[in-house]
Amino acid sequence: MTAAHRPQPSLDRGDLAVWLLTPSRLAPPAWDELDTAERRRADAFRLRGDRTLYAAAHIALRRLGGYLRTPAREQAFARADCPRRGGPHGRPVLVGAGPDAPHFSLSHSRGAVLVGVARAPVGVDVERLPRPERVDVCRKALHPWEREELDALPAPDRPARFARLRARKEACLKGTGTGVGGWTSEVYLGEGGPGAPPRLDGWSVLDVPCGPGHAAAVAMKGAAVRTAVQRLPPEAVLAGGRVPGTDRLRLAGVRHVPDADHALDDLVGREAPDAREEELL
Repeated sequence: MTAAHRPQPSLDRGDLAVWLLTPSRLAPPAWDELDTAERRRADAFRLRGDRTLYAAAHIALRRLGGYLRTPAREQAFARADCPRRGGPHGRPVLVGAGPDAPHFSLSHSRGAVLVGVARAPVGVDVERLPRPERVDVCRKALHPWEREELDALPAPDRPARFARLRARKEACLKGTGTGVGGWTSEVYLGEGGPGAPPRLDGWSVLDVPCGPGHAAAVAMKGAAVRTAVQRLPPEAVLAGGRVPGTDRLRLAGVRHVPDADHALDDLVGREAPDAREEELL
């Protein structure tokens, strides 16, 4: 089946598609698919690995054009107005997209790329696990109840918990388009339990499994009724490559975890047959 005749993937209300990628360290991505602004931002990264990671994230998003209903090379991106401060500092949007166009978000961190697409506002974030001393310095950005939960853990377990909390908060910030501020210490996104504060109203916050070196999360406005997670092969962002299986993506029901945020662990692997499993290390 040719690309021109391949069925276009679609998302219904409550659908959420999440993509994980570990870019190749050996082969360069398809740089020619990026626009001038993206190449300029990529060149601003000092380290080659960071430039490649940025490019891979944006190429992956472009090649999900079946969802965005626009061919990769024709896509142009801008920023929506920030709901807190005004001006074009909010969520990324596709230029010229109609009111029914899907929403999207992307994140990259030290070898990992995460992309989310939904019919409602969505934010994703992936975080490399921090060093213990960084957790001590940055813990003040957490909600007081989250800090208590963190302190109750054995010291070796705190970096992973901190990264999970940070990923949830960053995903919410991207989804709402509000930007970083005192908000992070005011909103509770911890593990829940008796007496715990309420979570962010009107949003579904889900953890995304991504290997032992990272933590990841996605936040979507409204209820995430059907969710699917795919791991993209590294060649999906190389010259001549493509994102596999978007026309056959199967959406599964979200598993609800009592007294905790939703988890997506049981959804990994429910991808199209030609989408290869890749661990984020």
